[in-house]
Amino acid sequence: MIEPKNCWIEVAKDSDFSIYNIPFGIFSTPTKSKRVGIAIGSQVLDLEAAYQSGIFDCFMDEKAFIVSVFRNSYLNNFISLGKKITSKLRIKIQEELCDPDSKINHPKFFEALNDVQMHIPVQVGDYTDFYSSIEHATNVGSLFRDPENALLPNWKHMPVAYHGRASSIIGTEIPIHRPKGQTKAPTMDAPIFGPSKRLDFELEMGYIIGSQTELGHSVSSEEAENYIFGKVIFNDWSARDIQQWEYVPLGPFLGKNFASSVSPWVVTMEALEPFRTSGPNQDTAVLPHLKAVGLRNYDIALEVSIQPQDSVESTICNSNFKFMYWNMAQQIAHHTSNGCNLNVGDLFASGTISGSTQESYGSLLEISKAGKTPHELASGHIRSFIEDYDTIRMRAYCIKGGLRVGFGSVSTQILPAL
Repeated sequence: MIEPKNCWIEVAKDSDFSIYNIPFGIFSTPTKSKRVGIAIGSQVLDLEAAYQSGIFDCFMDEKAFIVSVFRNSYLNNFISLGKKITSKLRIKIQEELCDPDSKINHPKFFEALNDVQMHIPVQVGDYTDFYSSIEHATNVGSLFRDPENALLPNWKHMPVAYHGRASSIIGTEIPIHRPKGQTKAPTMDAPIFGPSKRLDFELEMGYIIGSQTELGHSVSSEEAENYIFGKVIFNDWSARDIQQWEYVPLGPFLGKNFASSVSPWVVTMEALEPFRTSGPNQDTAVLPHLKAVGLRNYDIALEVSIQPQDSVESTICNSNFKFMYWNMAQQIAHHTSNGCNLNVGDLFASGTISGSTQESYGSLLEISKAGKTPHELASGHIRSFIEDYDTIRMRAYCIKGGLRVGFGSVSTQILPAL
């Protein structure tokens, strides 16, 4: 393990981007096109410039490395190199950042984090959203069905999911317009069309598939984590009133596919290794292909805040990724159990992450009990659902002893419907 005291870059103790992290992302500046970088403290290391210094000469030929990997609008080509290379490269960067005689120990290789524009990190080919928090599923089932039978019969037997829209997944700091659609209140005889009145966030985490499989091949739960490159924060925007009217019989559609927001930095699974932990007890026996032994969950603290226009930011949720009933290995095993193939850049989302307490609920639907108990923000504003010009910000980080590994944040403002 690299000791932070050896790093010649100044890194604040509360920085998400410590020497233990080394997350990958896509950035640009007014004078630099999109390219791969890593965050360290309050700076971004330009990996194409770092390559030009010669520190990566041991990896592969110049043309493939620069043109196809570092000078790129997405991480897909870099991820496609495989963990054997990307993990080695990450360690090499750590070593260089702890060597005062490194060729990259010069300001020309870095940009200030506040001065760069961050972009969506991967080109998403396919996107799957799971429904894997038992607290969230129970809360929603209690609100809209029989509280005594909140979970549907299949829920504890497999990680339920649906396929979402990849084209509307966006990066941080990109505002979205309030979606329009059909809604029907219980008191109405017929639906109406107009802007959603029940716009909501869903606190989730996503993970990026880093290796492809052939059609017909199934990935076991034991080997599933080898197919994950890294994780991001994921906001699965939801128009509850549109969703409620349309979801029977085929599930989510227009109430979900208008936008989803992801954080810009992909934190590798290697960086998250120290934060493994046990998950909730799965009290219903699962079929053999879904059995996953060992520490398969991760202790990742999660926060959600709302900031009304011209007002202060208020934290409304403190949750944790370790609450997930179905873990990532089980999700991948189930997803591929029928032979569905995986591709590099596929994005899997966890589903809303809620805990057992009110403060850990991962959506306003739960926090306000479907609008019946509005929530008062620190600013004095009242929210049942998201209002126009509200900004939703999600943060994620891990802390253990002297280690801190974070994801930064994903932030989105809601604009009025077009």
